[in-house]
Amino acid sequence: MSKKSTLVRGLYDDDDILLSGVKEIRGQGIEIKEVYSPFPIHGLDKALGLKDSRLAIAAFIYGITGTSLAMLLTWYTMINDWPMIIGGKPNFSFYENMPSFVPIMFELTVFCAAHLMVLTFLARGGYFPGQKAKNPDKRTTDDHFLMEIEVNENQTAEQIKNLLSSTGAVEISDTTNDNI
Repeated sequence: MSKKSTLVRGLYDDDDILLSGVKEIRGQGIEIKEVYSPFPIHGLDKALGLKDSRLAIAAFIYGITGTSLAMLLTWYTMINDWPMIIGGKPNFSFYENMPSFVPIMFELTVFCAAHLMVLTFLARGGYFPGQKAKNPDKRTTDDHFLMEIEVNENQTAEQIKNLLSSTGAVEISDTTNDNI
């Protein structure tokens, strides 16, 4: 069974007008499906009611993984596998030589955290090679902002269009999608 839904899109030319429009529309209890912007807008996430991201926790875990990997690498190569006397320091234990391994541990921590965060961001956002862009209007990659609202059973497309117009939208359009 196929259910039709209507999306109403309002295009804005100023980020402050968009932000005040989002606050006004959310204040009336209307759920905003998506906002497209060419750059981050301070306060938009709070105005949309989005939860805080857990990417910082992932970055910490990736950093700890990199540090552990660096410690294992330096222990194995410099203490266990092929001990070398560098600068007159004996290689009896990892603890005695750790200060000379700190740059390696730092670099591998940053390397793992940065690369794994990029992969996490791409996977979480659904950005895969060969995937078609989800942006409904190319102008939102340059200098315009788009607010997308899905019309539910309590409201009509005309009410949403009037509301978008009153909040400062310069262009308003609607489309019908088939949801399976």
